[in-house]
Amino acid sequence: MILIGSFILATTLYHFHYQNNLAEGGFIGIALLVKNALNISPSITTLLLDIPIILIAGLYLGRKLLINTTIGAISFSVFYSIIEKTSSNITFNFGNHLWIPAILGGIFAGLGLGLILRSGGATGGDDLITIIMSKKSKISIGKVYFIFDFIILLCSLSYLSWNEVGYTILSVAICAKVTELVYESKFQKKSVTIKTNEKRLHA
Repeated sequence: MILIGSFILATTLYHFHYQNNLAEGGFIGIALLVKNALNISPSITTLLLDIPIILIAGLYLGRKLLINTTIGAISFSVFYSIIEKTSSNITFNFGNHLWIPAILGGIFAGLGLGLILRSGGATGGDDLITIIMSKKSKISIGKVYFIFDFIILLCSLSYLSWNEVGYTILSVAICAKVTELVYESKFQKKSVTIKTNEKRLHA
């Protein structure tokens, strides 16, 4: 499921976000900044950012999450690189109708992220930083994510308009909600199973 989630995420970020000048938060957002400034592929930038953070985070987090995050980070970079090289002629440019890629990008990016998280992994080093900062500072993960993404989006104004950044915020909000729905559905199923088993035991 991690590989499927990574493929969906890579496809979405290239065709819906990058091709329509929509930014992104986290390390992927930084990678898009570097892509526009230095024309370096996000597949390279994300790996350079993720690898040292993942190794350091291994001291604080469990081995399983570390392995799954490594798989997620590498597979995303590989998929994005392949998509970038093989399907650059396939464009999903919606012109001035940025609400379309914002909504569709948010939905599919959230689906990809949700599948990765649901499988016990993470999308990269930025997620691990968020988890560690949240534990150390006692600030909720949602607030840490928001602060991190907000800073990246402000930096994106160096190559994007306020209009594009605004639609990016819409996409990020939708992505967060879809991610939450996909991720929490796993625990809802477990809760139903536990309650069902309890009823059987009492019967």
